[in-house]
Amino acid sequence: MYSDSDLDAAVTAGAMTPEAAAALRNFVAESAASPLVDEEHFRLLTGFNDIFVAIAAAILLVAVAWIGDAVRFSDQWEGPTPFSGLFVAATAWGLAEFFTLKRRMALPSIILLLAFVGGVFVTIGAAVGMMFPDAMNEAGDGRTAAMIGAVSAAVAAGAARLHWRRFRVPITIAAGAAAVVVLALALIASAIGESPATKDALLAAALVAGVGVFLFAMRWDSSDPTRQTRRSDVAFWLHLLSAPLIVHPVFSLLGLTDGNATILEAMVVVIVYVMLGLTALAIDRRALLVSALAYVLWALSDLFKRFGAVELNFALTAFIIGSALLLLSAFWHSARRKVVEPLPAGLRARLPVMDRPLTA
Repeated sequence: MYSDSDLDAAVTAGAMTPEAAAALRNFVAESAASPLVDEEHFRLLTGFNDIFVAIAAAILLVAVAWIGDAVRFSDQWEGPTPFSGLFVAATAWGLAEFFTLKRRMALPSIILLLAFVGGVFVTIGAAVGMMFPDAMNEAGDGRTAAMIGAVSAAVAAGAARLHWRRFRVPITIAAGAAAVVVLALALIASAIGESPATKDALLAAALVAGVGVFLFAMRWDSSDPTRQTRRSDVAFWLHLLSAPLIVHPVFSLLGLTDGNATILEAMVVVIVYVMLGLTALAIDRRALLVSALAYVLWALSDLFKRFGAVELNFALTAFIIGSALLLLSAFWHSARRKVVEPLPAGLRARLPVMDRPLTA
């Protein structure tokens, strides 16, 4: 059984031409009666060895973090030590030199990238935090902690850029974007301090950031409408990041997460989810639907509960949502055609292709 990554590796090695690889992909897709352009491929596993290496790498990273945390020079600081993050970042980079750069293993590369960026973030945060232990431990307005978070996020974003230039792991761009979002939110929190308006300001900022990441993802997507290159994988992870940044602030600002939603508010959740579904069909990305799934499950469950189905409220909700999503998956291509065809030609040209055969 050959995976999509195996075909890419064969093309890179010169074992087969890009045209032959595209023809094979089209043949398999047509045999399965599933248009390849709507399958939303991305590289996660090339085999069980990916899982094996990922587990081993995770164990090693936990071990070096534990060892680094044992290196302490001050009893006043109770948080993680800079050595904890530094050891993790250094180990992750070293492992990536082999498993990412030479072996091209997908899942271990993702874990090592996240460990590297997270390790850099912890290193900077712990190092700066140790300089201001009193400010970090006191019950103040949190401005110092927010500034430390901003500095850590800025350095982590730079680390993600270095990692991208070296290894080109598709999720790296999303990790860097996430660091930039944390940087912006931390700066806002530091400027405002703790106040009644802080939560709403951060939610609004997260929504704006989510829209920005979504547009950034669409830029990567529109540069590869046939989804044959690494740019499509980069866009996938950016969409996965943008979805919760958009969904959670929208529902929170509407007051749908306070646990006292009315029937009207629950219906708003369903309407918003339908709109997200139409957007997901247009851009051929399912991340929006997955990110909002918890909210719509809660909303429908609350509706059934209010109408008296207390014992079976969640079961009925899961049955309806699960059936609807499976039905949408089965007819995704035809449903997407209904959504895309009425759109202006200029906008359609920026969306993933519908029926054109894949080219090399």
